[in-house]
Amino acid sequence: MFPMKMITYAGAKLMTGDDIAVAVLEHSAALAEENTAETVEIPILKADGSRSTASILVGPASQIVAENVETDFDELLDPETVERLKARTRALRPGIQAGAADQDPTTDFDSWSDGI
Repeated sequence: MFPMKMITYAGAKLMTGDDIAVAVLEHSAALAEENTAETVEIPILKADGSRSTASILVGPASQIVAENVETDFDELLDPETVERLKARTRALRPGIQAGAADQDPTTDFDSWSDGI
């Protein structure tokens, strides 16, 4: 069994690699902080294990959940997608050092909702 993440978004369940899911969550949080939205494309695995692509509109109103799942398929890796999302996130957060989120596994994805 291999670990991956299942992203739940707008009623859809999208299975993808751990790094990809984390990059989506971090980018969504950065977009919310800027009160803007963006469509991102990520690689996903279908139920039969075939690879596909999903387009997700993320921003301030996004309600995204990523949960750990075990699967018989090898983890979906796409370093180029992860780096592209990280670069877009860094562009929204110019004061944060590149790779800072990677070094701190306790990154607070809910920091934009602290007042609730």
